[in-house]
Amino acid sequence: MRNKRILVIGAGMGGLSAALKLAINGFDVTVVERGHRPGGKLREQHVGEQSFYTGPTVLTMPWVFEEIFAEAGASLTERVTLHKADILARHAWSLDERLDLFADQERSAEAIAVFAGPAEADGYRRFTQHAKRVFNALEGPFIRSTQPTPLSIFGRFGWSGIGELTRIKAVFTLWQALGGYFKDQRLRQLFGRYSTYVGASPYLAPATLMLVADVESRGVYAVDGGIHRLPEALAALAEEKGVTLRYGEQVSEILVEGGRAAGIRLETGERLSADAVIYNADASAIGEGLFGDGVKKAVPRIPPAKRSHSVVTWNLLAKPAGFPMQYHNVFFPPDYAPEFKAIFDELRLPLDPTVYICAQDRGNPNAPAPVDPERLLVMVNAPARGDTQTITEQEIRRCEARVMSLLAHCGLTLEQSQEIAVTTPAYFEKAYPASGGAVFGRVTHGLFGSFDRPGNTSKIPGLYLAGGSVHPGPGIPMAAISGRIAATTLLSQFG
Repeated sequence: MRNKRILVIGAGMGGLSAALKLAINGFDVTVVERGHRPGGKLREQHVGEQSFYTGPTVLTMPWVFEEIFAEAGASLTERVTLHKADILARHAWSLDERLDLFADQERSAEAIAVFAGPAEADGYRRFTQHAKRVFNALEGPFIRSTQPTPLSIFGRFGWSGIGELTRIKAVFTLWQALGGYFKDQRLRQLFGRYSTYVGASPYLAPATLMLVADVESRGVYAVDGGIHRLPEALAALAEEKGVTLRYGEQVSEILVEGGRAAGIRLETGERLSADAVIYNADASAIGEGLFGDGVKKAVPRIPPAKRSHSVVTWNLLAKPAGFPMQYHNVFFPPDYAPEFKAIFDELRLPLDPTVYICAQDRGNPNAPAPVDPERLLVMVNAPARGDTQTITEQEIRRCEARVMSLLAHCGLTLEQSQEIAVTTPAYFEKAYPASGGAVFGRVTHGLFGSFDRPGNTSKIPGLYLAGGSVHPGPGIPMAAISGRIAATTLLSQFG
């Protein structure tokens, strides 16, 4: 296949995974990336010698990357150091209401018994068993499958398996299903937050997202040296296997000849020919025509109402006081529903949002806690209208005041705080054009919401899709799986 040339647009996790798989199968592969380093949405902001997260902060499903590296004759653990979390996250509702979830689910159950009573702990045990059932039921026929549909899922289970589809509560919303396990509304908030991992509302997202609990039980990891070390290691391995990486190159058009993808044109005017193209960027940009009219209909346009939510983030240097910080910390307001009504119905920043803080320098659980001001990523959810709405400075400061009020209510104050950067949906719209700042692609709402994402093949022969905005969905491992599915499909179509 050395005379077969493949172009990959974007050096995100999907693009790199696809490029590596194709290279070790003999293809001539070039990756074109408009940024100056790999990683895609594993973004960082650099201020002086400091780097700050603005994207994903955690790795789950490390076996996906163990498979990727092993297939190329390498070892993930020899190239990247992972730190497994003992405490998955620390949650707080007030000064006296705190709950840790542990990697050991029985420890979590015991903590829940102290926090909310033995009946809630029993509900948690039933919940985790159900989450395992959901993951086992969907990993093969959905997560690792090429372009699954409701019909293909039903075909996999058949009439005899219809009971299994019922048992995994596929027809319920996440919020509805959680009510069968937890009476304590705080616990419904905690586990309902899994919907935000895909940019959705727990009141509209499918109950199958409970599988996140099982994924987290298998290990939540921080990457030594920063999350960007993972795509850097993957990019280095790809280059070792013959992949050419071109950074700082903007693609202006995907070329189509004879009804199939035939290459790309760069902003400089340079044309690169190819036998196939893998597109690893936000799918919405194709549907909006940003890569030329020839491929505009290759992917359905994503209307604004179908976007996942965006975020507003603050990168701070600060000394936390009064609250025993972990790597992951979540602070909940008393009422959950208004947050998602504001985001998806009223299209505004919520008045009292849930607050997530990643204490970036605490990823290694065996290292001592920082004594100097440390790097903090503070994040709240926001509507994905960065292309049509401007969140004003006044709105940002109003939201910031409410955030600090909630943190203080939970016992946390940030001393010597220095604001490094604030990012809004407009920032993410600029980073991922035509997305409106929706960092998770198309929203997963409704019974068939999980099937609404574009698949890994497009309507244009020779044009394949990868990344978190297409099947199987957002998240570091899912984006990597999408790249492998795209590459596998290309391999099969090339015989």
